[in-house]
Formats: sequence, structure tokens, C-alpha cells
Amino acid sequence: MSILPFDDRDGVIWFNGKTVPWRDAQTHVMTHGLHYGSCVFEGERVYGGHIFKLREHTERLFHSARVMGFEIPFSQDEIDAVCEELVVAQNIGDGYLRPVAWRGSEMMAVSAQQARIHVAIATWPWPSYFTPEAQLKGIRLAMAKWARPAPNTAPTNSKAAGLYMICTLSKHAAEMQGYDDALMLDYRGRIAEATGANIFLVQKGVLHTPDPDCFLDGITRRSVIDLARKRSIEVVERAIMPKELADTDEVFLTGTAVEVTPVSEIGDHRFEIGEVCRQMIEDYAALVHSHRKATASAA
Repeated sequence: MSILPFDDRDGVIWFNGKTVPWRDAQTHVMTHGLHYGSCVFEGERVYGGHIFKLREHTERLFHSARVMGFEIPFSQDEIDAVCEELVVAQNIGDGYLRPVAWRGSEMMAVSAQQARIHVAIATWPWPSYFTPEAQLKGIRLAMAKWARPAPNTAPTNSKAAGLYMICTLSKHAAEMQGYDDALMLDYRGRIAEATGANIFLVQKGVLHTPDPDCFLDGITRRSVIDLARKRSIEVVERAIMPKELADTDEVFLTGTAVEVTPVSEIGDHRFEIGEVCRQMIEDYAALVHSHRKATASAA
């Protein structure tokens, strides 16, 4: 399958306050964000030309920047407005939006407090993260060898680029084994998340999900918890050990990219795509559809 490179596309990208041709949105090889990981970002979904939970994502972007020790040189209102304008300019119906902020190339050392903070926003069509076939039958997860770090060893409550290095390594290893993704444990050996999505387990009709104390409390995760409770489905946030997979009936992932995706296999464990999972898939689809209609009406 041919994949269009992300540095060679038509359209525009918003870059440091200006809209520039896509191919001209470049940064220097000596950028601090590239060498030292001083970069934060967001991933947002566009449905029917409208961005789902835009303000929540923008607030998290600014929070991540503060955790990383820098201030984004634009207001949240300005970023929101640019995101909406860019979706229109790029004629995005269903797609993805990527705001990113990073330290520039003015200083090249571990300490770079005087480096300029750059901000860019791009958007492109993107209908689905996993193939429709994989989503219908459930995806397969390997067990990652890398663990999510402790909060006192990394800025785990931020969406910082450097935190995804072990996610890339884990997903690559899983794909080379024929799996779709990988399940990561945390530094204590507890179930944490997949490489880019939160995880839920259904045990005897009760929905269980790990406490997000060393990984991101996803916006989609919180949405699904709200949807489940509206259905009077009990939701328990707690420490979950891998051995509990043997007593689990259903598993699914949640995230901006994956939405609600069922899991059919984790290592030696097999799961059904059951009633709770199907209900959450339907309810989340209805939620993003209602958001699209509400946003369109407000416009």
C-alpha cells in the first residue's frame, strides 16, 4: 500500500502565526525538540468538518507545555480559532488534527531556556486508525517488553513527544510478530495502556480500567466512562494485574485515533466482542455524531 509522505503534500500548515504551503513548513536539524525531546503535541479528530472536544485538547496542550517548562506564545482562544480555520482551509471532512509546540534551535545543550518556542498545526484526512476488518473482529495485542515509567522518572502527566519512544519500539516489535499493537505494563507490573490508547476490561458486566497515575487520562477514556455510567454500567478505576486477563470477558481500547476498538487477543488470552463493548462503540459514535450536529447548528 502506497503511503503519501507527510513532508510532501498539497495544502497548508499553520506555522508560528502564519499559514504556509505544506512543503515549506520546515524546522532546522539543530532544533532542541529533535535532539532533547522538548516537544509536546495533541491528536484531535475531525468529524464532518468539526473538531471533537477541541477546547479540552487545547487545554491539555498548554498543560503539557507547562509541565515541560515552557509557555506557548499564543492564547488558547487563538489556537482554537486557528484549528477551526485550518480545517476549513484544508477542506477536511473526517480527519485528524495535530497541534505541536517545541523548543527551537537557538540553543543546543540540555539547558535551552532561551530557545524560541515554535508552534505548528496541521490537519489531514484520516478515516480510521486500524483497518475496518480488524475493528470488526477485534485487534490482537502482544505484550510489550517496555514499561510505562514512574511519575518521578518522567513527566507522565504530559503529552510529551519523548514519552512515545518506547511506544514506537513496542508497536514495531508487535507488528513484526504479526500483532496489531502491544499492551504495556507500568513500572510496578500493572496493566497500563496500549502504545497510544487507554484500555478497558469487562469482568462479569463491570467495566474496569487502570488508574491513570503514570500515563495520560485520555479525553476519549473520560468520555467512555461518562457514557458507560449513563447506561448504569459500573465503572471501576483501579490497579489491574496481568493475571486478571484470564478472568476477563471483553477488552477494548479508547483514544482519539482508535476511538473505541475491541480487542480479541492479548498474548495467550482470547476475548469476545461482547455487549458492553458493542454498546460503547455505538454510544461513542452517537456522541461524536451529536457533537458534529451541535457544532454545525451553533455555526
